[in-house]
Amino acid sequence: MHRARDTNRRISAVVFEYRRCEGCRLVFLDGPPADLGRYYVAGYHLIPLSQRSIDRAMARERYKLDLVRRFARRGRLIEIGSSWGAFAALAARDGFEVTAIEQDAACCAFMRAHFGVEALAAADPGAALAAAPKADVIALWHVFEHLADPWAFLRLAATRLNPGGVLVIATPNPEALQFRLFGTYWTHLDAPRHLWLVPREVLARQAKSSGLEPVLSTTRDPGSSGWNGFGWGFSLRNVLSLYPLTRLAPYVGAGLAALAWPVETAEGRGAAYTAVFRK
Repeated sequence: MHRARDTNRRISAVVFEYRRCEGCRLVFLDGPPADLGRYYVAGYHLIPLSQRSIDRAMARERYKLDLVRRFARRGRLIEIGSSWGAFAALAARDGFEVTAIEQDAACCAFMRAHFGVEALAAADPGAALAAAPKADVIALWHVFEHLADPWAFLRLAATRLNPGGVLVIATPNPEALQFRLFGTYWTHLDAPRHLWLVPREVLARQAKSSGLEPVLSTTRDPGSSGWNGFGWGFSLRNVLSLYPLTRLAPYVGAGLAALAWPVETAEGRGAAYTAVFRK
């Protein structure tokens, strides 16, 4: 069991309890707060203020489009949890017919105004997905761990894909080296917003039971690898915040990330993974 506070955003001092299933090693928040919405504060998604910032962010998101295009070249793409729309805009420019589903109304307005992307403001992503046309790609980039019922969402996603369509999920890896070292201070635990940390094998098994076949599961893709350095720096910040040393966290984190590189680049030990399933 892990007893964790909101060390990432420090919205409250409430202690939350995470448990791990001894059988499948699924990590879950025991008793999510009834007021979970208050942990998603205004400004949770930082909308860029300049075209230069937009361009830089979209360049960083390019790896997502490259990955999707390995499995789908055209058609309707639905992104769940789009933030302000960097990936959605890239996909639209590449020829996909894009629908973005995002709970932040300001982000939706930004996507519609700046990119011309269909953006649906929805507190319940499942309901929005159920009402949307069927898709050739459904993508969730670090959103799956926030879902109240991820297995129900998997089953729904399977019904909303066209034959041959793909579901793409990127999510934190509960078997990560960092989780073993940092425990409750691991930034990817992100209490209480992350409700689930799902092992790759568990996700694959649940997807197959929903009619989806695994075609990729890796901790070594560019997106997943990028979360390694992030995890070291911000997890150390959480630890060092107990002392007047917070400013050292990025530098010490970079050094530790370099030392851990041989381990974290081994399959299965990185901070996050990406999985793709085909209907």
